[in-house]
Amino acid sequence: MISRRQFIDSGVAAAWGPLALSGCSPANGTPGYQELARQTWRHTAEPLSGNAAVQRELVRYATLAPSSHNTQCWKFRLEDGAISILPDLSRRTPAVDPDDHHLYTSLGCAAENLIQAALANGLKGEVRFGPTPTAGFKVALEPTQAINSLLFQAIPDRQCTRSAFDGKPITVAELALLEQAGIGRGVHILLLTGDAAMEKTLEYVVASNTVQMNDPAFIEELQAWIRFSRSEAVQLRDGLFSATSGSPSLPRWLGGRMFGLLFTPKRENDKYAAQLRSSAGVAVFVSEKDDITHWVEAGRCYERFALQATALGIRNAMLNQPVEVSALRPQFAAFLGVAGSRPDLVVRFGRAPKMPQSLRRPVQAVLA
Repeated sequence: MISRRQFIDSGVAAAWGPLALSGCSPANGTPGYQELARQTWRHTAEPLSGNAAVQRELVRYATLAPSSHNTQCWKFRLEDGAISILPDLSRRTPAVDPDDHHLYTSLGCAAENLIQAALANGLKGEVRFGPTPTAGFKVALEPTQAINSLLFQAIPDRQCTRSAFDGKPITVAELALLEQAGIGRGVHILLLTGDAAMEKTLEYVVASNTVQMNDPAFIEELQAWIRFSRSEAVQLRDGLFSATSGSPSLPRWLGGRMFGLLFTPKRENDKYAAQLRSSAGVAVFVSEKDDITHWVEAGRCYERFALQATALGIRNAMLNQPVEVSALRPQFAAFLGVAGSRPDLVVRFGRAPKMPQSLRRPVQAVLA
């Protein structure tokens, strides 16, 4: 979800310089990138009338959640008094996520957005699993008093900010709010803010990143989800658009060549070292049990953490390599003092300017 945009954070930006996103519409009348992003990342513009309209709008809010490689690996089914959230297995990323862990944490992120939006619309949402968790789950909806929470208000501003942060610490009170937001049923959060713990985390990031970058299947899968140009990003509305991390928008033929030249283990490891050392801290989400229901819960916990951080003016970004490489994950868990549990997500956080936001597919495209 929650996986990394390795190429688009790389030395391409330094080599070519940032190119501005065009807000102009293409000749075919399709809105330009900036206009689509504005239409995507917004609160409801008008009062909603009717259950169907409300449910579709809840789905729109759910799609603003993060997902691994921005695959948007979900489907939604509108039902009487509920919305089902289903895995879209056609959008799996088996090289980086062979057991579909990130896929189901992404569904958890979407569920949390949906629940926060439902509450703002006078509905209480509750996740309910059936006998087959692999098939997804329902969010049951019941009338309640509407609450326009700070977490709900933060949804259109949340992003995974793939840039250096300002290097400044955040307050004890802010850390307490982040910790509280990140706790769930069978999931807890570890906040690492000391230099020694962060440097040790960096060692695992570098070791795991090196393993992944020496895997041809991982490289091929990552490149397939990169959207090198504005036109490609606007057409598909998913994947990892280079400009959202400050790298240039390039034609695919040129972007592919630059990818091969500049995407190297040393460049990436140096980049991650600089980014982590600019962060105020690292949050690690840990599940007591290694199963789908806990993965979904971990996604919900992360999304609450991310929304709370956004409400405080704090940005975050994933550093999931240590939990993605199965051979190193137990060692990372032992370092954290949680041997026997599963570290789900690794997230750096701190303050930084907002970057351009990614796109999402329209609601109609994700309805089952």
